[in-house]
Amino acid sequence: LMNAAGAQDVEPARITQHCDSVSLCFSKGLGAPAGAVLAGHREFVAEAWRVRKLLGGGMRQAGVLAAAARLGLEHAEATLRRDHDNARHFAEGIQELNSPLCSVNLATVETNIVMVSVKGGWASPAELCEHLRAVSEEELAETGQAVSVLLFPWSAHTVRAVWHRDVSARDTELAKNKLEFVARKCQE
Repeated sequence: LMNAAGAQDVEPARITQHCDSVSLCFSKGLGAPAGAVLAGHREFVAEAWRVRKLLGGGMRQAGVLAAAARLGLEHAEATLRRDHDNARHFAEGIQELNSPLCSVNLATVETNIVMVSVKGGWASPAELCEHLRAVSEEELAETGQAVSVLLFPWSAHTVRAVWHRDVSARDTELAKNKLEFVARKCQE
């Protein structure tokens, strides 16, 4: 919700105005250690509260977690904008590679998620993910760096990359360079 609101430059309430209920996790893009909020009609929230207690989901002294969530909300706009910018930079790097092995549709990169199309040359997106995760002696010798990039094989021809508050602009540049290295080695 917060990533979508940031990308569209609207308040989250505008996106959820026609929803009966909304759940927002504070630990994902907002960086709180834990916590979520549920909003909806009074009866719905009361029933959710009852079921949560029934299943043992209560917490005591949760003020510290609430403070972290509040801090995350206060800094959400800047944090999420940075994540979106890093994702865009990575996607632009893929496009600049002009590789026959992978591509990205820049028009679809609006938030912190980049969907990378995997083309011929790779047996599967899982294989590309494994090459990006692994660090070889050849990579160390050639680049002087050991970089492990974690992406997710999303479908038969797609890999998903997601940015969050702990992935810096430097990390993004390293990931872009690693993809370039892997793509080049695959073509040799």
